Amino acid sequence: MLVDRHPRLSIYISQLSAASTVEEYLAELPEDRRAAISTVRDTVLRHLPAGYREGMAWGMIGWCVPLEAYPDTYNGQPLSFVSLAAQKNYNALYLTCVYGDPERERRLRDAFAAAGKKLDMGKSCIRFRSPDDLPLDAIGQLIADTPPHALIARHEAVHPRR
Repeated sequence: MLVDRHPRLSIYISQLSAASTVEEYLAELPEDRRAAISTVRDTVLRHLPAGYREGMAWGMIGWCVPLEAYPDTYNGQPLSFVSLAAQKNYNALYLTCVYGDPERERRLRDAFAAAGKKLDMGKSCIRFRSPDDLPLDAIGQLIADTPPHALIARHEAVHPRR
């Protein structure tokens, strides 16, 4: 089993929510975490191109290309675009539109620097405590600049059709 071979993964999975709707997820958060997640969620929703669907995915709020629109994913799951979660010690915003795209990553890093904000980022995960830690306008623009067909093209470049 994957979790048995990766003990850190089991800790991460235990922190994910079992909520089946975004509303349930938000309701289970403490007020301060709910406010932070709601602010970032509002930014995503304002900038989200048509064709993505919001829902719960992997224990987080997620936006994806639904399987009805693009069924040929490498893992049989909807193609993930953005995810948002309240973790144990921080909040996390996952931007797959930045992962593996040096130009978009540079734009993101430049936006943090221009705003005088510290970027705490993994491959696609931006860790933050408060929405004030994020250059929300720049993040919104990266989201707006990635319509589903662009995400699909990137996916197909990395995962060629079988």
